[in-house]
Amino acid sequence: MTTSPRPAKPAPTPDSPGAPKVVAEGVPLAVSPDPHGNDGRRPVAWLHITAPGRGTTPSVRSWCACGRDLFAAGQARALALIADHVQHRDVCPHITPVQEGKAA
Repeated sequence: MTTSPRPAKPAPTPDSPGAPKVVAEGVPLAVSPDPHGNDGRRPVAWLHITAPGRGTTPSVRSWCACGRDLFAAGQARALALIADHVQHRDVCPHITPVQEGKAA
């Protein structure tokens, strides 16, 4: 075992295999998987509910990629539109594509 100082190793050149890759000068490139993933899913239908509190009128808006754009104000109509939005998710071709043939 030697305790004498050793000369420092030179830093790898930017094009050498052991050198870190950089996006811009001084900015290291960190390649990591997309945290949200890419499993093919995408938003198709939205339900926006506004229920501000006592003494005010709740409202609901239902949108879908198929062209649906409905609005309701008032407690009874808002609750009806929420139920309708849930039912629409079961029948919309953008959310549940039509299966063809027996094997499907």
